[in-house]
Amino acid sequence: MSWARRHLLSIEELSPEEIVTVLDTAASFKEVATRTIKKVPALRGKTVASLFMEPSTRTRVSFELAAKRLSADTLSITAQASSLTKGESLKDTAKNIEALNADFVVLRHSAAGAARFLAERLEAGIVNAGDGAHEHPTQALLDTFTIREKLGRIEGLDVLILGDILFSRVARSNIWALTKLGARVTLCGPATLAPLEFAKLGVRVTHDVEAALRQADVVNLLRIQHERQRKTYFPSTGEYNAIFGLTAERFRLTKPEVLIMHPGPINRGVEIASEVADGPRSVILEQVSNGLAVRMAVLFLLNGARGADRAPGASSP
Repeated sequence: MSWARRHLLSIEELSPEEIVTVLDTAASFKEVATRTIKKVPALRGKTVASLFMEPSTRTRVSFELAAKRLSADTLSITAQASSLTKGESLKDTAKNIEALNADFVVLRHSAAGAARFLAERLEAGIVNAGDGAHEHPTQALLDTFTIREKLGRIEGLDVLILGDILFSRVARSNIWALTKLGARVTLCGPATLAPLEFAKLGVRVTHDVEAALRQADVVNLLRIQHERQRKTYFPSTGEYNAIFGLTAERFRLTKPEVLIMHPGPINRGVEIASEVADGPRSVILEQVSNGLAVRMAVLFLLNGARGADRAPGASSP
């Protein structure tokens, strides 16, 4: 097992072997969801604190449920319900959480580098649940897990990431994970949101959406990150959909076995048509289910891959 880290801060710093370790561990934990009692005692006696300074549904709930499935105690703190609204610093908020003997802090924050900032100042293990437009490691891990589960491999696949690349932390983490495991990654979107400078990361950048769709084995769609934009990068959502949206007509250009992915939340009728999002090639809800197994694996590995059971397959308490 190739894992000796206390924190998960980015995919960029992980080796291919470490990524595969997470995926393999997640595959073991996915079996837990099929049991009558869906818990293992791997983190019994540990406390996992969720500190979310940005809105979140899937990631926050997934981490909290992952911790509970591992038998950990949980704390959940949001920006609106914390002393941050009174002017308390992120460091002081986190230090107070650590003073309550939290073993892990799962952080989402609007500032790039916020997770690393805490990792340098706290004894608790830090999990980056999204830091600005920088990275979203567990989203990339669950996306990669889903692709490998459905298609049997990552190496040699053509993966198209379509949408707002410039402001997407999901895109950056996926680029690192997929290229490290041997996939060919293509980025596509308006020139303002998919600039050619991304080619420096070892990917192909194109603005020809129809050609990109024809060659893709996987299409991972990204929503427009309006909350991170300080100006308009395209005329309207209607024009975006007309030129870059995965409409039912464009979907017919794809390979019969293509996977359609989206990290959510979906803007139906903007980046993707409802009939495609809900169609037989969509694995969007499977991504959500797989996210639980991946986040269980991450917490388990950060705990040293040990616990009351010492293995994902141990019997429930």
